[in-house]
Amino acid sequence: MHKRRGWSGSVLSCLTLCLLVLPPTTLASEVEPHANILETARDFLTEQARQHHGDALEVRVVPGRLDPRLRLRACGAPLEADLPPGGRMVGNTTVGVRCPGPSPWNLYVPMQVNVSGEVVVLDRSLPRGAVLSSTDIRLERKALDGLHSGYLVDPERANHMVLRRALRGGTVLTPHMVEPQRLVHRGERVTLLSENAAISVRMAGEAMADGAYGDRVRVRNLSSRRVVEGRVLSAGVVGVNM
Repeated sequence: MHKRRGWSGSVLSCLTLCLLVLPPTTLASEVEPHANILETARDFLTEQARQHHGDALEVRVVPGRLDPRLRLRACGAPLEADLPPGGRMVGNTTVGVRCPGPSPWNLYVPMQVNVSGEVVVLDRSLPRGAVLSSTDIRLERKALDGLHSGYLVDPERANHMVLRRALRGGTVLTPHMVEPQRLVHRGERVTLLSENAAISVRMAGEAMADGAYGDRVRVRNLSSRRVVEGRVLSAGVVGVNM
């Protein structure tokens, strides 16, 4: 086939400058089927979204609609897909689909990612600073398309966490709404605990930083004035190696 003079560029917003549009007289066998483009985008995004959300949630990817006037050269190589910068894994998003050659083109395909499943929900209204227990939370099935800040799916992740702000009952908990409970506070007196199978030694110390369970914090031994580092074991108790 000889190239026709004056290839016209499409003004569709989903196309990049490298896109070539075929004239209406081009044979169907020389045009890339829209079904191939949408399938490439859907399969790619489905795999990415499932990896992102995990097996606990149900993911369904719905391809958008391409303009029926869009006619692209049939690609002589397998189509490739990627997620543009800022692409999302829930709700409305886009997937880049490109033909690597011999006559390359590139476009962005509108897609929608529907996510649903059981997530952690606050069972009742609680004030800022409340320490969550198993009686304060429950699992509830939700459509998560509008939750772009994430969500918790494991109740154990929320148990014993502290609310950063007051929340109403029924709120889906996100990682930004909770923080670990501080068991040690800077400037407060703590117990330094060093023990093994044969002996247990306790000393008074002063915490030099806040710490949640498992955090490593620096503590000043009030007897020797030496600063040591230990791991927060419980409220006011820091385990150290002596």
